[in-house]
Amino acid sequence: MQKVMINKAIELLTNGTVQKVIGWQKGEFAYDITPAVFETAEEIEKNFVYDDFCGANVSKYVMKEQKKDPDAKILVFLKPCDTYSFNQLTAEHRVNRENVYIIGIQCGGKADVTKIKSLGIDGITGIESDGDNYIVKTIYGDETIAKKDALAERCLTCKSKKLTVYDEIIGEDGEEIADCGRFDLVEKLEAMTAEERFEFWQGELSRCIRCNACRNVCPACTCEQCVFDNPNSGIAQKAAADSFEEKMFHIIRAYHVAGRCTDCGECSRVCPENIPLHLLNRKFIKDMNALYGSHQAGETAEGRHPLINFTYDDAEPSVVHERGNH
Repeated sequence: MQKVMINKAIELLTNGTVQKVIGWQKGEFAYDITPAVFETAEEIEKNFVYDDFCGANVSKYVMKEQKKDPDAKILVFLKPCDTYSFNQLTAEHRVNRENVYIIGIQCGGKADVTKIKSLGIDGITGIESDGDNYIVKTIYGDETIAKKDALAERCLTCKSKKLTVYDEIIGEDGEEIADCGRFDLVEKLEAMTAEERFEFWQGELSRCIRCNACRNVCPACTCEQCVFDNPNSGIAQKAAADSFEEKMFHIIRAYHVAGRCTDCGECSRVCPENIPLHLLNRKFIKDMNALYGSHQAGETAEGRHPLINFTYDDAEPSVVHERGNH
């Protein structure tokens, strides 16, 4: 698929259909894949890559590039989960759809190198695909692991293989997955006592170093200036001083993206402390589905999400209260 993508990108760039291409390139290591912007065929030939480690959602990079050069036509390769984020950005007028050429790409799930390392494999120098396995090359020798054991958590609970927006497709379009189990862990947390849940989140969020990676990568975090960057707030760009501040940043951020989060899982993917931040967002999604009816952010670029779309059938405070600790 990588070669087909490279040829298509060069074709569209060369014939003037687009002026920029957003995709991925290798970082310091073979598994260290990062989003990248390409402006020449030579750059694409040399650096463009698409493999099992291209998990990064590149939809937000369209917004950034359009701010730099609003007149440029941009080609972007989007995986199914990325298209939901792009639709949401379009609905919020954060991207100009007319100046974007979207190629939807088939996705069978992406690998998470932290899972590979958690198997006790150190000194990794490269990872090669071999059928249903990965050959992990290390300074101590080669290791073989099953691809399913390296699959990212968000891919294990993928809600949909369906592309929601595209101009053309490489590969085959998929379908929504009705029983993906993405709320299973949320239900386990709901089954805990309030004290147990508090202890769980206190343990997780206490590891936060306020690097802001989750906020910076999140396609739903598009404010010109984040409230947490306000120098008058007293908490701008600082590590948490106490347990209250540890929780405040993440809880406020979860509220800010409620109704708009597409559950792409980028927040957890980039967290250097491996905090399962996506569970906060999934809790909000689950509750909104129960209170306001099923809603999937980014399914289309039209309409309004439940929290800003009043109807007479909205849940009253008494209904929420009766749900108790859940």
